[in-house]
Order: sequence, then C-alpha cells, then structure tokens
Amino acid sequence: MPKLSNSEEVRPSTPSPVPRRLKKTPPRATLSPKGERAGSISGSWSRPSAFRFLLSAFCLLLSAFCLLPAQAQVESVESTEPTHYLWLSHGRIEGHLALSYSPAGAFSPDGSILAVASEDKIVLMGVREGSIQKVLKPRIPDITDLNIQSANFLAMNQLLLLGSGVISAKDKGARRSTPLLAFQWDTVEDRLSGKVDVVGGGGGFGPILYFPRIGCLVLYKASSFDFWDPRSGRMSRLTIPDLTQSPNVFAFSPDGHWVLMAQIAMSSTPDPVVVQAKQHKFVDSLRGHEGTVLNISFSRDSSKVATACEDGKIRIFSAPEWKLLKTLTGHHGPVHWAEFSPDGKWLVSAGEDKTARMWSVEDGKLQQTMEDSKDPLLTVSFSPDGEYCAASSEKAVLLWKRIVGGQ
Repeated sequence: MPKLSNSEEVRPSTPSPVPRRLKKTPPRATLSPKGERAGSISGSWSRPSAFRFLLSAFCLLLSAFCLLPAQAQVESVESTEPTHYLWLSHGRIEGHLALSYSPAGAFSPDGSILAVASEDKIVLMGVREGSIQKVLKPRIPDITDLNIQSANFLAMNQLLLLGSGVISAKDKGARRSTPLLAFQWDTVEDRLSGKVDVVGGGGGFGPILYFPRIGCLVLYKASSFDFWDPRSGRMSRLTIPDLTQSPNVFAFSPDGHWVLMAQIAMSSTPDPVVVQAKQHKFVDSLRGHEGTVLNISFSRDSSKVATACEDGKIRIFSAPEWKLLKTLTGHHGPVHWAEFSPDGKWLVSAGEDKTARMWSVEDGKLQQTMEDSKDPLLTVSFSPDGEYCAASSEKAVLLWKRIVGGQ
C-alpha cells in the first residue's frame, strides 16, 4: 500500500346554383351496383365529339408543356468517400511527454496547451500557435535538484507533476534522494497548489503510471492495483488473486470493465492477458504476438484495443470478443506506442525507426508517415479534439496539425 499522505378543420363550400338561362341538363354521374363510376352524358354532347374534344385539349396541354424550359432537379447526395487528411509539422520543443509515468500526452482538457517536461521546468506549448506560451519553474521547500518526470493536466489551470529531487539537509550530513513525489501546480500563478505526497514510500511497488482517462495514479504491488485520485485524495484497490507476478505493462478500459496486462514476469508467452475487473480473474488473452508487447491502448469507447509490439507490428483487437481484427505493418523495428484518435477512426504509432505513422482503423491502411524526428519516438498522443498529434523522444516533443488534403 503506497503512502499517499502527508393541425385545422376545412368545411366544403356550398356549390353555386346553375344559372336559369342554361337549358341543358348537366352530365350526371351515377354509381353502378358494383360501385363503379358510370357516366351518362345527355343533351347535344355525343360520345365521339366529347372524345375528340378531350383529345384535342390533351394535345394542346402536351404541346404547351414541351415548350416550357427544362427544369433541372437537384438532389443532395451524401458522399461515401472517406475524408482524407494530411498531418503537417506544427512545432518542436526540447523536453518529453511524461515518458516514465504516464501513458498519454499531456494536452489540456480543451486541447489548447501541451505540457512538456524539461528537467526542472515545465514548458507550456500553445498548440494552435505551435510555439512556447509559458515556462513554469516548480520549486518545493527543502527539495533541491528537482527533476520533473511527468506533467499532466487535472484541469485547465492545474497540473499533476511527478518527480524527484534531493532533500536539503539542514546540517552537514549526507544528502539523500527523495522517493517519487506527486504534487499539483497552478499554471497561472506558477506556484505549488496543496501539499506534496510521497508515492510508493513503503517500497516494493512495480510500475507507477498515471492514466488521464480514469484520472488516477495506479501502483501495482503483490497481486493488487492501488488507485489514487490526486484531486480527491481517495484510494481504491483491485486485487487479482491469480496474478502472482508483476506486469510491467498494463491498461484499464475507460468503461472500467477490463484490465489488460503484458510483460508479466515469468510468463512463457508475450501475449497480453485479459482480466475482468468485476470478477477479479483472468478470462482471455490477446493471441498472435511475436515479440514483447511494449504498449496497450483502448479506444475511447472501449470497443477496440491496440498493441504496440517489439516485432514491428501494431495489432487491433475487438473487445470484449478479443479477436484479432487487423495487423498493421510498416515500421522498421520495435513499435513503442500506439493510440486511437478520439473518434476511433485513426490510430497513430511511434517507433524505433524515428517515425510516427497514421493508420486507418477501418481498413488498416497506412495513411501517412511523419519523419520529422531525429531520434526514436517513444510515445504519441492525440489532442482531445483529434486535430493535433504529439510524439515524444527522450529529447524532444514534435507536434503535427491535421488538415483536409487530397489523395
């Protein structure tokens, strides 16, 4: 257990009386016993003359119609062709996107700002402008050499920072490094907001990851996942009795029903395993991997899963059937990260080959390769509105903007 303290009715009109000067009796229609309409035409109107009159009238009307200008009928038909996008380079900043402790890029809730960790400071990048907006310099009392390792937005003006430093000794004794620290930072006033918490102070914890979609920092230890909400300070725990070895990679579905785990110590297969959270037990696995799985990501609606693999492939599975839908190939070398767009139509991947690649989820085709990085790309993320994409190496963060383009 980590120490997390410190419609109108219409009436028919009355017919006008026939003028008395008319002596001919108007035609009268009767109904036959079978209900058929039988016309009896009397007076000087004979059947042949009536037929010729009607035929002439019809021909005149037809001629008039043919002389009218043609009227074109316009129908609005929705195109079935998919929109084709291009991703254009939109900026580059020294730093990284929470490489060690967060599986998502640090976009603000409205997607207007990207938080980039850069040693002892946080660079706020204006996404639409593609340039630095502000530089924050976090300071904690009695802590020196602060190294910011992760920065994620909790709210528009509030960041959750994870980092470590050195405790300043008041005497001349040896200085010692701090455990992982979690604290909130006000981006407007550039100051500490609230207290500083020690994460995993008791030791023995495996990976510690922050999941923005569920808003929790998650720690693994001894068959259990501990969830800490930094906003409320509340703790919860998910215990999986059959999980006896530590998983180095894990992901939680946004709907809270599933846990996927990979790189489980002592496991004989690289395939991730599936745990149903409500039952607290293993129920399936994602089969077919030919190398170590480096990252697992759910789509926003929890209906699909993407795995990034050391064998250079991205695999898309259905949920909760856990069937392999697509295998995406194109990277040269390990794929470190893959993530779905907010609408689930696209998937972006980051690889050791220094490229980020955009894929169509529907047909699995490669849409574009972005080759702007000088170093291997380790993480990649979409902005909340899906209009931008950011990828990170150990040294720099690159940003791309989506535009409507040609084929």
